Amino acid sequence: MPRSWPAQLLFRVRNRHLVAADLLLVPMAALLAFALRLDGAQLQPYVPTMLAFVLAAPIIKIPIFSVFGIYSRAWQYAGLDEMILLVWSAALGALVQGAFFFGAQALFPEWLSPGIPRSIPFIDGLMTLAVIAGPRFALRVGALSALRARKGGSSGGPLQHVLIVGAGEAGAMVLRELRQNPQTGLTPVGFVDDDPLKHGMLLQRVRILGGRERIPDLVREHHVEQVIIAMPSAAGAAIREIVEICESAGVRARTVPGIYELLGDTVRLRLQQLRDVQIDDLLRRAPIQTDTAQVAALLRGRRVLVTGAGGSIGSELCRQILRCKPASLILLGHGENSIFDIHNELKIEDSRLKMNPAGPQSAIFDLQSQLAPVIADIRFSERLDAVFAEHRPEIVFHAAAHKHVPLMEENVADAVLNNILGTQRVVEASIAAGVERFVLISTDKAVNPTSIMGVTKHIAELIVEAAARETGRSYVAVRFGNVLGSRGSVVPFFQRQIAAGGPVTVTHPDMRRYFMTIPEAVQLVLQAAALGHGGEVFVLDMGEPVRIVDLARDLIRLSGLEPEHDIEIRFTGMRPGEKLFEELFAADEHYGRTEHEKIFVAQNGRHDDLRSEIERLIAAAYRGDTAALDASFHALVPTYQHDEALSHTPLAAG
Repeated sequence: MPRSWPAQLLFRVRNRHLVAADLLLVPMAALLAFALRLDGAQLQPYVPTMLAFVLAAPIIKIPIFSVFGIYSRAWQYAGLDEMILLVWSAALGALVQGAFFFGAQALFPEWLSPGIPRSIPFIDGLMTLAVIAGPRFALRVGALSALRARKGGSSGGPLQHVLIVGAGEAGAMVLRELRQNPQTGLTPVGFVDDDPLKHGMLLQRVRILGGRERIPDLVREHHVEQVIIAMPSAAGAAIREIVEICESAGVRARTVPGIYELLGDTVRLRLQQLRDVQIDDLLRRAPIQTDTAQVAALLRGRRVLVTGAGGSIGSELCRQILRCKPASLILLGHGENSIFDIHNELKIEDSRLKMNPAGPQSAIFDLQSQLAPVIADIRFSERLDAVFAEHRPEIVFHAAAHKHVPLMEENVADAVLNNILGTQRVVEASIAAGVERFVLISTDKAVNPTSIMGVTKHIAELIVEAAARETGRSYVAVRFGNVLGSRGSVVPFFQRQIAAGGPVTVTHPDMRRYFMTIPEAVQLVLQAAALGHGGEVFVLDMGEPVRIVDLARDLIRLSGLEPEHDIEIRFTGMRPGEKLFEELFAADEHYGRTEHEKIFVAQNGRHDDLRSEIERLIAAAYRGDTAALDASFHALVPTYQHDEALSHTPLAAG
C-alpha cells in the first residue's frame, strides 16, 4: 500500500530540517527559561543579559549537539537510546553555557550586570530538552502511525487472542512486534510471569495476570487461541511444564528462539522468528556464561582454518568464529555442496554484520574477514601442505570425521583412514606451518570405546596429545556427546519416522545419551580453545543424560500425536558398537574442573610407541587385515572392548 501524503512528508524530513528547527527553538528555550524564572517587573533589568544568553544559546549548543551525533540519526525510528542521547546533549549544552556565563560574569562583571540567576542554566536545560525532543519524537510517533496504517490495521480476518508467557525483555519485544504488525491478527490479552512481584503490573499497558498455573483459567476467560513463550533463557524443564499446561488447556504453544539461536544476532527479535516448540526447547539448559572477550581476543584478526567446515559442528564453528572477525576464515571440506552452502551463508552473514554494527561487539565490525572455501581430502598430505602454505593458518579447528557408529562398524578401513590418518595429516601440516593452536573435535564415545568410531576418535586424541608434548604448543581435544539436529542424528531420524506414520524404532528402553544443541556445544568448544595450554582433553558438562525412548515420546507429542496410541514405539535391540550409556572419563584419566564451571579437563594416557603403532594400523587398513587392525586397536587403547570380532565385519577402504 503506498504511503499517504502526510506519511510521505514525515519520511522526507531530514536532519538539515531539524538543524533549522533547533536554530529557532533553542533560543526560544533560553528566553522561556528567563520568563519562567522572573516575572515582568523583575525581568526588565535582565534584558541585556537575557539577550546575550539567548543569542549565545544556538552558538554554543548546536555544535555540542552535532558532536553528540543527534544530526546523524533517523528520528523516524528513534528509541530509548536516542532519548538518552538527547538528555545528555541538552544537559551538557546547558552546563557549558552556564559555565561560560558564570565565568564571564566573574571576569567581566561590568559587561554582564546583573548576572544570570543561578537557576537559569537548569531551567534552560529542561526547556532545551523539551524543544529538541518534541519535534523528533513527533516524527517517531507519526512514522509509527503511518507504518500501522500502511499495514492495513488488521489481518482482514478474525483476531486471535494471544497470551505471552514471560514479562521480561523478550516478552516486551514480542508485544512491540505484535503491535507494530497488526496485519497478523494477533491481539495480546495479557502476560503471565512466575515473579509474584510483577503480578498486577502493566507492561506497555498490558497487564501481568499471574503465574503459569493460571494459563488454563486465562485461556477460558479471554478465549486465548495461542500462547507465546517469551523465555529464551529458560531451562528445558520450565518449557516442558508450560507446554504440558498448554496441552491440557487445549491451546497452541509457540516460542521465541532459545538464547543460543539468538547469539550474535545484531537485530531485534522478529515475529518471523516465532515458531512451534521443538525438542531443543524441552532439552534446553540454563544459559552458559562464557568469556566472550577471551574468545574474541583469541580469534580476532587471526587466520583460522576449520576442517569439516560443511558439517553440522564445522559450519556452526564457522558462524561463531566469523562473529569474532578473524583476518581470514578457511573453510576446508571434502564435500563441495556443503562447502558451497556454508560459504554463501557466511558471505551473507558477513555483509549483514557490516550493515548492522550493533551490540557489544560493534567496535570490531570495521575489520574485514576474508572467506576462503577449500575442497580437499585430509588424508592427502601433499594437498594439505599446499593449502597450509597458501593460507598460513594460525588456529585450526579439526571437525572433519566419520561419526556414524553403525555405519563405521561396516566401514572400518575408511574410519581408520579418515579419523586417524586424516587427523595425523592435519596435525603434521599444522606443525609444519607453525599453527599455534589446534583443537580436535572429539566425542564421549572415545571413552572406554566399544565401537570403531569411538576407538578411532580416541586414537585421534592420542595424536593431538603427542603433538602438544613434542611441540609445546596449545594442541587440545574437546569431547562432547550427541548434538541435536545434526545430520544423521536421532532427532531428524525419529521425525521422519513420525511423518511416515511410525513406528518409531528405539534400540533399547534403557538407552541413554548426553545431548547438547549445536550452538551451545560450539560456544563451549571456543571457550575451551581459549583455555588450552597443550595436551589437555576438555570435556563439556552436558547435564544429565536423556533416555532415548523419552526423547521419542516428546517428539511424538510435539507432532500433536500420542505415543503408542497414534504412533507405535518399537524396540529393535542394540546395534554393534553401541553402549547403553556413554561415559565422560576413562578410568586411567586424571580430570578436574577448569576455571569455567561447564568445562572439565583431563589428561589422556600416554603411549610411548604411538607413531609406529599408528603406522602399523594404517598399513593394516590399506591391506584390509582385520586381525592386525584389531590388535593395533587394543595395543593403542587397552580399554577398547568390541562386541563383535572384526572378522565378521566387511571392510571398505576409500
